[in-house]
Amino acid sequence: MKDELETTVKDAPAKDRKFVEALSRGLDVLRAFSQGSVVMGNQDIARITGLPKPTVSRMTYTLTKLGYLSYSTQLEKYQLDSGVLALGYAYVSNLRVRQLAKPYLDEFARNTNTSVGLTCRDRLSMIYVENCRPSESTSLRMDVGERLPLATTAAGRAYLAAMKEDERSHLLDAIKARNPDTWTELYASLQRSFAEYQDQGFCLSLGDWDRNVNAAGVPLHLQDGSLMVLTCGAPSYLVSEERVKNQLAHQLAMLARDIERLGV
Repeated sequence: MKDELETTVKDAPAKDRKFVEALSRGLDVLRAFSQGSVVMGNQDIARITGLPKPTVSRMTYTLTKLGYLSYSTQLEKYQLDSGVLALGYAYVSNLRVRQLAKPYLDEFARNTNTSVGLTCRDRLSMIYVENCRPSESTSLRMDVGERLPLATTAAGRAYLAAMKEDERSHLLDAIKARNPDTWTELYASLQRSFAEYQDQGFCLSLGDWDRNVNAAGVPLHLQDGSLMVLTCGAPSYLVSEERVKNQLAHQLAMLARDIERLGV
């Protein structure tokens, strides 16, 4: 968990005079709640972030005063407060691509009976900013804000495949550091995904993240230069590997191109 909190393509250089270390640590404290329990004490946060406990104590006190954390006197622990929700809601609600893409995602979900999502990267995870599924469907239920690992999901693999090579190398090093025992096999599967993307324009995860889930992912290139990923998936008893490979992934790639043509 600590590795993920410390990993980002935009890590500041050691001598970057514009980089505010205190602010970075405060944000790491907030991020810890996405890696650990809903309610945590200073010791828990210090373990996850690697920050000294006195530093964590000052950060949690300040964040509580600012309305980003709340403190339970009964439990003697902290939890996220409405200030964080307000920031997250402002981001999601003002995300233009989400607003424009949602009708297309809804239609795709209805027509294919799959769960269709729009995701963005946060360090070593992909996060859902939108998810659509037929109301009567037993397909995957992935709420906005839920995280997916980069290395084993269709969304994460598609993101990595579409990145610039130097940025991808940085993330692969971080993934390797978190998975030293399984890295050889994991790296081989990622290389197959990258080749798949070069050949077909999409990446697959057929039981790799969850043995009962088949999914496809396609990068979405926005006009501002940023990168997101469309993903669709369903339990394997509803959607076979063959259907994902030969039908859904290709349809998802066409959907991505349609959304890009909207000028987002």
